[in-house]
Amino acid sequence: MLDTLSDSNKHMNNRRNFIKKLGALGLLLGTSRLYLNAKSPLNTNKSSIKVNKPIVLSTWRFGMEANKEAWKVLNNKGTALDAVEQGVKIVEADPNERSVGYGGRPDRDGKVTLDACIMDNEANIGSVACLEYIKHPISVARKVMEDTPHVMLVGNGALQFALEKGFKKENLLTEVSEKEWKEWLKDTNYQLPINIENHDTIGMIALDAHGNLSGACTTSGMAYKMNGRVGDSPIIGAGLYVDNEIGAATATGHGEEVIRIAGSHLVVELMRQGYSPENACKEAVHRIIKLTKSRKKDLKNIQVGFIAINKQGEYGSYCIHPGFNFAVYDQNGNRLIDGKSIEK
Repeated sequence: MLDTLSDSNKHMNNRRNFIKKLGALGLLLGTSRLYLNAKSPLNTNKSSIKVNKPIVLSTWRFGMEANKEAWKVLNNKGTALDAVEQGVKIVEADPNERSVGYGGRPDRDGKVTLDACIMDNEANIGSVACLEYIKHPISVARKVMEDTPHVMLVGNGALQFALEKGFKKENLLTEVSEKEWKEWLKDTNYQLPINIENHDTIGMIALDAHGNLSGACTTSGMAYKMNGRVGDSPIIGAGLYVDNEIGAATATGHGEEVIRIAGSHLVVELMRQGYSPENACKEAVHRIIKLTKSRKKDLKNIQVGFIAINKQGEYGSYCIHPGFNFAVYDQNGNRLIDGKSIEK
């Protein structure tokens, strides 16, 4: 009996020692992961970390002019928040860009409705959705962030708020967009065209000289959508997300698919786990692919892309199909990256 108790005690002691060792190992591994991801909380020699800043990333071919405007702010030691707002306003005001702001393609009822959101380094957020008659929804979104207790205003409420803040009401439907819409109406099937020209968004994220991140996202949404449809662009966590300790991400393409995985938030959380910006974007894309296949949907009808930047100024992008023109430029106008895509 004593031998049995002795053996039992030995077993319990060995088990306790094993658990202690396992716990210590887990703590060590957990600490290593935190250090690897955060790069600063456990590093007493912060000056040894080289940060690539300032930097601006934005989506699509129109990003170059938008980025130039953002660089004007950053080169004067301005904030990332001011940079992204001023940058995307260039595209919002351009009637030749048919999927953002003034000149954007209307919904199926002929109304140009705009969506936008903005987020700063302190997790302040503002958003507008289904906003008509206002050329710069991104600036209205910033006013929502700064001047109200809310984070999102929509429809007539957003318009009324914008007018109260001094924004000018104007017709956003250009002759070219109106003509195309009337041609589309002749198709009684009311099919939404699936191509990269009909759901562009400008998403812009920036890291300023102060080491702070901010982002903005603005669009007129999918061409000829149902009136009232809202995509991912005004939704914090879907079309845009910023965590000033980790990084920032923004999305473009089919908003429904981005919303399905809370895409931009997912990318930032993957970077928190140690993924590079490119690999985080790639993983988000593959999750959309997996869900698309599980729902037995045709992948060729879906186009989605992400861009991301981490706190160290490393950047990357990934998309489902080739043709997504991620415009990432330095202050001299040099192109930094081309968006990678899955193999066909």
